[in-house]
Amino acid sequence: MNEQQDFKDFIRIIGRGQRAGRTLTQQEAFDAMTMVIEERVTPEQKGAFLMLLRVREETSEELAGFTQAFRQHTITGLDALHVDLDMGCYAGKRRQLPWFLLAVLVLAQQGKRIFLHGTTEPDSKRLYLNEVLPHLGFEVATSTQMVAEQLASHGFSYMGLEQVNPQLDKIIQLRAQFGLRSCANTLARILNPSKAEHSLQGVFHRQVDEKHRLTSALLNDPNMLCFRGEGGEVEFNPERDVALHICRKTESKVVNVAAFNETRVTKPRQLVPSELIDFWQGKENTYAQDAVLGTLGVMLVLMENLEWPEALNQAKALWSMRNKSWPGTIEQKTVAKSLFDTTGKHYAH
Repeated sequence: MNEQQDFKDFIRIIGRGQRAGRTLTQQEAFDAMTMVIEERVTPEQKGAFLMLLRVREETSEELAGFTQAFRQHTITGLDALHVDLDMGCYAGKRRQLPWFLLAVLVLAQQGKRIFLHGTTEPDSKRLYLNEVLPHLGFEVATSTQMVAEQLASHGFSYMGLEQVNPQLDKIIQLRAQFGLRSCANTLARILNPSKAEHSLQGVFHRQVDEKHRLTSALLNDPNMLCFRGEGGEVEFNPERDVALHICRKTESKVVNVAAFNETRVTKPRQLVPSELIDFWQGKENTYAQDAVLGTLGVMLVLMENLEWPEALNQAKALWSMRNKSWPGTIEQKTVAKSLFDTTGKHYAH
């Protein structure tokens, strides 16, 4: 039996229907995704496999096996950079600026080392972090050496998934052909390519946060927190109650956090990066303050193992004592340019 016939068996397992079919075991998921990554399948087999999973939705066991496969194909060197917090930033923003970046800067000022990774997904019509950072005076890292230099100088670094894990990014980019997301979007969030002690993950849909927690337990990851963030990003939404799904190796718990505000703030028509700098330097913005403090509180729950009230109090203290000098290097006034119109049609993540 040749390799293509071997992979046909995996397609048959998940595609035979509700009665005859079944889900993959964690080992089968690892073996199947390894064949996909190593391109030992036909394009037709890859498409059928990914879309069958998309329709049925993946189990935690399958996600764990797939993640293990992709972790073996991540760029070398990232795991030697002693990162404290890994954040997968894959949802993009459509209603608000990426205020969570300011929480990252606060932690960086406290000596923490944060690695962020993400991609630009086709047809999603969202604003992604790699588009915002250059307007704030930060470069997108293109090598492990560049990540190391940025961690040393700024305390954080962002690298695109096409550099971090090219095969995983290729699958995400297939949305341009499928018109649908695949499990790759979930796997990128779970990936933790820097092998940081702490991994923070944001999702959009209900119950996906719980699936992340169960997957993390199967992977025996040291410290993971997943929550339904603003627009699916790793950002606290102050207008909605949220459950923090925490897994430390195999021990799990859920922390419920109440919304800060009962009424929704009208979203801005344009997303302008300079507003991030203005707020950092002292300009008042109630929504931004709640989003940053909430995100920073979530980070402290994860990294310092604090209860929510104490984490939020510490977040307020750290924010108030931040160095208000902007750490990015702004050479031109392009930062004042609007990058995004929030009134268009955008797809959920």
